[in-house]
Amino acid sequence: MELLAPLLEVIKCFGRPTSRYVNDHRKLEENMNDLRRKVNDLNIRKQDLELKKGDEIRCRKVVKNEVENWFENVRSINVEMEKIELKFSAVSYFSRASLGKLVSRKIGEVERIYQQGSFPDGVAVDGPPASGVAFPTTDLEGQIDVKGRIWEYLTDNEVGMIGICGMGGIGKTTIMKHINNQLLKENQFDAVIWVTVSREFNVVRLQEDLAHALDYSLPKNKLEWPTVLMEILERKRYVLILDDVWEPFSLLDVGIPEPSSQNGSKLVITSRSIEVCNSMGCKVLKLRPLSRAASLNLFLSQVGDNVQQDPTLKELVNLIVDQCGGLPLAIMTIASSMKGVEDAFEWRNALSELRERVTSVKGSDTTIFEQLKFSYDRLKDSKIQNCFLYCSLYPEDHHIEKEELIENWIDEELIDELPNRHAVHDRGHTILNKLVNNCLLEKVMIDGVRRGVKMHDVVRDMALSIKRGHHFMVKAGTQLEEIPSEHKWKESLEKVSLMNNSISEVPLISPKCHNLSTLLLQKNLNLEKVLGPFFEHMHGLKVLNLSHTGIFDLPNSVSNLKNLTALVLRWCRQLRYMPSLAKLTALRKLDLFHTKIEEVPHGMEMLENLTYLNLYAHGLKDLPTGMLSRFSNLQVMKAWLNIKGEEVAKLRKLEILLGAFCDVQEFEGYVKSILGQGPTKYWLGVGSPKSSYFQNHPWFNNLEDVEVDKEVCFLNCKIGKEDFVMLPKDIKTLTVESCQNIKSLSNFSLFCEANELKTCTISWCEDIECVVDFSLSSCNSLRNVEVLRLRSLQNLREFVRGVTAVASTCHTPTPPAIFSSLKKFHLVGCSSIKELFSVHLLQGFQNLEYVEVKHCKKLEKIIAEEEGENQKVEKWSTETTFAFPKLNTLHLIKLPELKSICSGELRIPGESLRYLSIINCPKLMKIPFSISLLETGQPSPLSLEYGYVHPRKWWKLVEFDDPIAKDVLSPLVSDYSSEEDEE
Repeated sequence: MELLAPLLEVIKCFGRPTSRYVNDHRKLEENMNDLRRKVNDLNIRKQDLELKKGDEIRCRKVVKNEVENWFENVRSINVEMEKIELKFSAVSYFSRASLGKLVSRKIGEVERIYQQGSFPDGVAVDGPPASGVAFPTTDLEGQIDVKGRIWEYLTDNEVGMIGICGMGGIGKTTIMKHINNQLLKENQFDAVIWVTVSREFNVVRLQEDLAHALDYSLPKNKLEWPTVLMEILERKRYVLILDDVWEPFSLLDVGIPEPSSQNGSKLVITSRSIEVCNSMGCKVLKLRPLSRAASLNLFLSQVGDNVQQDPTLKELVNLIVDQCGGLPLAIMTIASSMKGVEDAFEWRNALSELRERVTSVKGSDTTIFEQLKFSYDRLKDSKIQNCFLYCSLYPEDHHIEKEELIENWIDEELIDELPNRHAVHDRGHTILNKLVNNCLLEKVMIDGVRRGVKMHDVVRDMALSIKRGHHFMVKAGTQLEEIPSEHKWKESLEKVSLMNNSISEVPLISPKCHNLSTLLLQKNLNLEKVLGPFFEHMHGLKVLNLSHTGIFDLPNSVSNLKNLTALVLRWCRQLRYMPSLAKLTALRKLDLFHTKIEEVPHGMEMLENLTYLNLYAHGLKDLPTGMLSRFSNLQVMKAWLNIKGEEVAKLRKLEILLGAFCDVQEFEGYVKSILGQGPTKYWLGVGSPKSSYFQNHPWFNNLEDVEVDKEVCFLNCKIGKEDFVMLPKDIKTLTVESCQNIKSLSNFSLFCEANELKTCTISWCEDIECVVDFSLSSCNSLRNVEVLRLRSLQNLREFVRGVTAVASTCHTPTPPAIFSSLKKFHLVGCSSIKELFSVHLLQGFQNLEYVEVKHCKKLEKIIAEEEGENQKVEKWSTETTFAFPKLNTLHLIKLPELKSICSGELRIPGESLRYLSIINCPKLMKIPFSISLLETGQPSPLSLEYGYVHPRKWWKLVEFDDPIAKDVLSPLVSDYSSEEDEE
């Protein structure tokens, strides 16, 4: 046979035109180089489109389906290119022509996909219009009358601009949040737009915030912005709420049309200054402090009514309320700090402290600072107080992600050392809750999905007043373009925050700040240079954050920061050079995520105190042998480079691991070494990180965003034909993609013991023949799998094999029970399988809710009886048996040979269906849906939210096992067609 194959190849060659043979055979190298260039061009276009896609998503637009399909086509090309490269590396003389033909065909395909990626009309479309954003609110105590007057002005054609003024903490923002929500509920305006302006006013920033609130992307030319915004707003009848305005400005300069009775729009501003409101031409409403009765009610709503039961406490409570001066913010904050206190001595002491503070100061701002500082002092724990003060380093009104804040507290050593990082994070959340419960921080949602906190601007001012003098220099988010001059860097400075600015260079200055412990320069996107001597006299510096800047290198003066404990350089995309780290032996955190470094920084082996290490940099491939084992204190490690299994396994304190093993043997060495005592969270890739496949895989572009929870991904690697691959016993997610030789999941050793496995995905594995082969090993863990995805498995022919030959030491469940927890099932692009599930497996699908089967060109049956099963089906003929009793979603798409969903008397209950698609399944002649009848004889109500069928004429002809089901479903389904499905 080995001699016959080349001979047949020669015969094939003679059967082709000579010129075609010459082109494919002789020009293989030339065509391969051409293909590589075109694939590279394709990936460059892909990267450009990904940037455009990100911009559009940030503007709340929806990416077109054709664009998502194009990205998937590019990913497929990259996978296929890997396979072509493998064939090219081992091509024989007689197989050159065959490979050359494939390469020529692929060149044309890449050219076609490249041309399709032009998208002249853009990559996204407008999302559904949003009239505004609702805010969480508390009860409005004592301000109902003011709210009513504001509402009257909003519904009165004579008043276009309203100014709400009053001192900080009096409740301006709270009232307007109630008004905002009522406007959304009443739906009298096209849009309700909320923009927080804050003290550091800037026209450009206001324009950007306004455009973001309008879901609009501004042009590059800033001179066009006022005109563009004006045109957008003139097309709407809107209410624009500008919160916390500190100085007057020109509406025309921003691009805001002046509200009038003609356009019906309204502008509301809140400000501490009545002069600002008057100069803007507003109808002014000045908020007054709460009455004594309203103040008491608000106080009791926080501290509880039980304090009124004791006459002594009642009197003390009333006196404390008097000290709050009718300011809602002070009342809420002080009451929260006294919650749960029942001892009269403590109440009396609190009253004395408050009286002393309030009577010793003059001025409304200073008075409220002292009232709020009372709550700060009651925190008592200095570390919690410092956690609170740290929040003032962020820009005014900034929404801070909880996990980011806790990580920063850890870097600052503000949280006590605990046995592990998980416990430290729990402690961090406890501190956050305490600060929120004491009304010193507010809960917020970031982008609608992530949990965060923010500081009320008055509370932030109070926090900064505590560090008044020269301990803090905070100019965060103030639009700085230059770093403060050297004389402003006082020797007493402890913390400096210049984050979120537009600084482009740190000049040749050398501030003498020996006490400086924290320097925050992150998110100065234009910052490219930090000149040499800047850090020379910062010997006490512990935390240096330069993340999200454009720096190309770090000055050598960083090498002498011997007290540095955290060096954060994440998302410094241009950073290539790092000075020696050999002297930074105190360093506990080194974050080089998404930098351009290509080699490990000099002296890194000396950083034996590291607890957090992120080395995910595209150009970094290897760690020197033996280096990793020196970092015995590591708790978190994130890196996509060749790591040695046995070295990682020695890191016994490791709790979070994102890493890659270049081959299966290294991975197995790691699994065997940890003996079930590995990290509590991990994301492990197995395969070659040098492959362009990884660089183009969506997971690796967003590695930091992956929800890490015990996942292993085998990607583009070889799995031995005979040897089993070991898995961690606590694995929750298994992904196998583009792997060779693997025949089924049974090729994984210990699979039967992975009882926590919840999600399993197998894609692009040409040798997969079945999902489970019980003749090889048991798959006990499949009882707990909830999501199973099978994609592009060209040789998949069976779902389960060898069920009669099971003899396992793992207490294998009977076949009907092996998928007893499965909720979602996907089968896509598996061209060889003809029959999916056998009848005897149905008992295991009692929890199945979602089924998607599409692009399987040979599939004939979804549920099929095997030989010997016919008699069982006949026994069921007297009573109906239901398959998939919890099914709510069924998608059957482009299955040209599908003839049957169920056989015999099997039925699928139609009442629970919410989503249904049956598209381009021309040979399917019978639908097994059944709908039960109510006692009245009427069909049970359906839950269907959408249903698509195609072609419609097929639907009209198809038979139903239950005619009632067709009568009920037909009015609810719509015809669906697309170019793809018409192919």
